[in-house]
Amino acid sequence: MKHLQKYILFFSILLLASSCRKENPDLNKPEDYIEGNFSEVFDSYWNGMNNNYVFWDIDTTNWDRVYDTYKPLFAKLNLYDSSDVVKGYGYFQEMTAGLIDSHYDISFKDSWLADQPSINPAYQRKVKQPDYHIPISIFNFYRTIPKKYLDAGSAVRGFTNTADRQYVAVTGRINQDILYFFCSAFNLKSLYENNDPANGVKPVLQAFFDNLKNTKNIKGVIIDVRGNGGGSLADLNFLMGKLVDKQVDFGQTRSKLSNGRLDYSPWAPAFVTPSPDGRNITAPIIALADSWSVSMAELTTMVIKSLPNGHFIGERTWGGNGPLTANKMYNGGQFSTSFLNLVYTSSLIFKYRDGNIYEGIGFPPDQEVKYDKAALDLEQDKQLEAALKLIR
Repeated sequence: MKHLQKYILFFSILLLASSCRKENPDLNKPEDYIEGNFSEVFDSYWNGMNNNYVFWDIDTTNWDRVYDTYKPLFAKLNLYDSSDVVKGYGYFQEMTAGLIDSHYDISFKDSWLADQPSINPAYQRKVKQPDYHIPISIFNFYRTIPKKYLDAGSAVRGFTNTADRQYVAVTGRINQDILYFFCSAFNLKSLYENNDPANGVKPVLQAFFDNLKNTKNIKGVIIDVRGNGGGSLADLNFLMGKLVDKQVDFGQTRSKLSNGRLDYSPWAPAFVTPSPDGRNITAPIIALADSWSVSMAELTTMVIKSLPNGHFIGERTWGGNGPLTANKMYNGGQFSTSFLNLVYTSSLIFKYRDGNIYEGIGFPPDQEVKYDKAALDLEQDKQLEAALKLIR
């Protein structure tokens, strides 16, 4: 499942409103546990989850029952026997199978598990769904859309590679006055501020921003985040702030306050602040998203849907929209132990403005247009065409 890391991405910067605390309480740190046997390995993990996991008030997993069931099973395992280590890996899979956090991922330090994929419950559930499909090929966005749908001479596309991933972006006009923008992941602000001549994303962003500024009678804007695995939350203001001239309230977040399983902060507002050059776009703004739109891609879709002229076309999103950051900021979220390389889990709970939490279930479109492999093979993008039909 290591390949999943290409798609499930994470918030590297956290700018949502934080809880106001004068000081952090002492934490029961999982990394400080002594793990000389499997019983202690289990204790460090179980307590780490007990204290750091932020969804205990809505997750249906009975964590106390997990303790009663698996504590004796782990106690029978030998930490220095390879077959027992693999059996323990299976127990971790069973314990986490129902967790709703769709960022959730466990990776291991033990060399006997080097060939085992990380444990990702959301991915395991996705592949079993009847409507599961692979992500749309990046070439649909990079080649087909510029060739078939964007006005001749208007397309600007580019990519840049960093140490851990590739960022692809495309923009252009459709019928002169409909603006299109696609990005495969979010790190846009950082890339825009990067003057490396090999950075192919910056010219795309500049072209999109120039079109936003200079097109007098915009008839529609399409923000395409299909297959977008998320990334930096700083991009919410950076990108969406260009499309509005007023603050956009799109939900709320809350964090853990201390070690208590249900010890939460009050809900704090989450909003997008307009850029100094933000323009009040009154024409339809459409988010194109699909079941591979994750994390920041989902929040971007939610921001667009919060606009009076916002629409969401495509498929229900992945369902991993709880922001992440280092747990020292919120007393919750990701942690490590001597046995576990990383338990990757959300730091905050996000609640959309309608009062619903879409973690684990995904954000639903207001016009569903399903993935159509046969049409895509013929270079027909039915989801993009639905967006154009709505605008026209």
